[in-house]
Amino acid sequence: MNLRVRSILRWLVGIYLVALHVFAGFFGVRYFYPEFFVFRGLPIENISDPLSSTPAPTPMPIPSEFVEDLPTPQPPAVPDLSNAPQDKLLIPVKGVRRDQLQDTYASARSGGRTHDAIDIMAPLGTPVLAASDGEILKFFDSEAGGITIYQLSADKRYIFYYAHLQRRQSGINEHDQVKRGDVIAYVGDTGNAGAGNFHLHFAIAIPTDPKRFWGGPYINPYLLLREGIEAP
Repeated sequence: MNLRVRSILRWLVGIYLVALHVFAGFFGVRYFYPEFFVFRGLPIENISDPLSSTPAPTPMPIPSEFVEDLPTPQPPAVPDLSNAPQDKLLIPVKGVRRDQLQDTYASARSGGRTHDAIDIMAPLGTPVLAASDGEILKFFDSEAGGITIYQLSADKRYIFYYAHLQRRQSGINEHDQVKRGDVIAYVGDTGNAGAGNFHLHFAIAIPTDPKRFWGGPYINPYLLLREGIEAP
């Protein structure tokens, strides 16, 4: 056997012995120290589903030199219901009883809005009545509210909003004075009420600017109408 062949054989034997020792060491450690082969998973954090809540925008950073000039945050104004109209309101749909009213004031609406009103269900053409004495402030037609009426209370502290009307009562005009119980319109489904969803959308606002008849914070009509007068 020549020198080249013997050299190759020695390399093969060396590789074989190294591999044998590696495998022997591996199985020895696995047998005598099995804990080295137990994989421990990382702890999983409890991350809330981002779709389960409405994301809030991150506020822009404020330069430190302007922080002292910022106004002190004020809590949102809560209307004082103790100043509500002293005389009881009339349920503004003829024939609707107090126990038929549903409190939909805080119900969600499209675009992240809340209802800020109650829906009084009634058949098409049911008379809509003035909830209190006051002035017919404005007739207004819109894509959302349909045919509507804004009425200013006699003490000028409240605005009553009647929406989704079929039509207004003939002979009544803007700035007319009406009495509680006068027929001012008829129940319909105009605007975004939905075809066949006949009801009166009724809201009460506290005006902050006489020129902005649609403005002002709203109060819950249900809290007043559940103690109101029923129109036969």
